[in-house]
Amino acid sequence: MLVERDLRVRDLEVVGEAYAIAANFLRKSGALPDSFMTNERLLGIIVKLFQHGENNKIRLANKAIARFEAETLVLA
Repeated sequence: MLVERDLRVRDLEVVGEAYAIAANFLRKSGALPDSFMTNERLLGIIVKLFQHGENNKIRLANKAIARFEAETLVLA
């Protein structure tokens, strides 16, 4: 049980850190507004990538940035 909880805490850390990296980059590039609110679309992308096996926070953030920007172009 403790091992399972430890893994969930680490999972949450990886997702949280990847979100912080990606959101910071996207804010600085102007793709996200300067706000303290969580961008649900970006978080959803990160969670989906994580669930599909990506667990390195840097790769996760980079893939999420690329996908977020690609989706933004399609939506525009």
